[in-house]
Amino acid sequence: MSAHKLFISGKWVKSTSHQTFKSYNPATEKIIGTFEAGNQKDVEKAVAAAQKSLPFWKNVPAPQRAKILFRLARLLERDKEKLARALTEEMGKIISEARGDVQEAIDTAEYFAGEGRRLFGHTTPSELRDKAAFTIRQPFGVVGLIAPWNFPIAIPAWKICPALVCGNTIVFKPSSDTPRSAIQFVQLLVEAGLPSGVLNLVTGTGKEVGLSLVKHPEVRMISFTGSRETGKTIVQNAGIKKVGLELGGKNPIIIMDDANLELALEGVLFGAFGTTGQRCTATSRIIIHQKVQKKFEKRLVNRVRRLKVGNCLLSKTDVGPLINQRALEKVHSYTLLGKQQGAKLLCGGSSLKGKGFFYKPTVFTNVKSNMRIAQEEIFGPFLSIIPAKNFAHAIKIANNVSYGLSASIYTENISFAFKAINEIESGLVYVNSSTIGSEVHLPFGGIKGTGNGTREAGIEGINEFSETKTIYIDYSDKLQKAQIDEFKLK
Repeated sequence: MSAHKLFISGKWVKSTSHQTFKSYNPATEKIIGTFEAGNQKDVEKAVAAAQKSLPFWKNVPAPQRAKILFRLARLLERDKEKLARALTEEMGKIISEARGDVQEAIDTAEYFAGEGRRLFGHTTPSELRDKAAFTIRQPFGVVGLIAPWNFPIAIPAWKICPALVCGNTIVFKPSSDTPRSAIQFVQLLVEAGLPSGVLNLVTGTGKEVGLSLVKHPEVRMISFTGSRETGKTIVQNAGIKKVGLELGGKNPIIIMDDANLELALEGVLFGAFGTTGQRCTATSRIIIHQKVQKKFEKRLVNRVRRLKVGNCLLSKTDVGPLINQRALEKVHSYTLLGKQQGAKLLCGGSSLKGKGFFYKPTVFTNVKSNMRIAQEEIFGPFLSIIPAKNFAHAIKIANNVSYGLSASIYTENISFAFKAINEIESGLVYVNSSTIGSEVHLPFGGIKGTGNGTREAGIEGINEFSETKTIYIDYSDKLQKAQIDEFKLK
């Protein structure tokens, strides 16, 4: 068992709290390390370090800042297998998905390193003679980044890479369920040559570390991925600063009666049970045309019962553990709730005996759209099947939730496909593909209760972590008054 420290002002240090907490392997329940329980004083020190390094870092030319991200990408490639295996041990996703988690960080580092040569503003003509008008991108200053446990390498990369290339300095708080992965990521950034104080890491609870970071008056921007309830708390306490929130989903796959059912089945299995359903884009609802419901259910149950749950380091394993005991209990409470509200359990519905937080892949059918299992984010291997009469009915059901992150439709009808793209209320829409599988060069984020307009990844990641400054340069040698002076052709 290893002991880990905070990273402040370029040094690995102990918390002023003199307290630690443990992180556990969710498959074995064994302790994998001890970590510093940071507090408000540690946050103050981290913010001060970030403030001190800001004047230097924001004036480093963006292409030079980007070189560090290019080096980071190469280091992530070098250590990909080691990081993936450590990630599987700490978070519990199967090894192939852990490799994908690290690969996403590699791709993200490369993409935002490329943006270091761009950071585009806009140039536009002035309404007056001898006057230039354009915009530039500038950093916020000190930013607070709060990351979840389900993608402990990829999501920190989504936040840290654009924040750095835009010239911000950072205080980073990872999830207390996966602090080791965050520390390994920071260690690689240090190896890549990131100057002292530009990135600071404080582990600890959301109540102690996260809230102190959110409330800090010198932190100019907060980026948070996690639960909606925590998102509400952040908004209530952040004050006047930029706040970016990504708060989950209740994502549907619509299966029309003309769909390729085998293709749809593969998409459902991957979307619902990949990462043990612990993705904000996980498929939580199947909205299926009643003409093909029974046929599809038979195939689905047959395949779900064959999914292998267990040791995530084995290539044959399909489904790993939930992150902790609390998550296990939450998923099972929804199984009991589904039964109480009259839905029919087709398979699963219980935990596995022995060590680890394993839960059987669970499928309910005859679910009504207003049932809690069809409305609330469960974050586990849990799927609800809701019958639909026709396309319009399916769209109505899809939109009848408070979230709006990701959605999919399986159909061979091009009219249905394009109407679904326009009518489904979500930030991401897939056609004949699952609800998961975002690529780093395209924006990621949702609408409605999923967030507050935040879009990470792609060019929107640059917009998310920088401010627009508008510039006017008048070289007419006289006072010109926009909207007041009348332009004359002669």
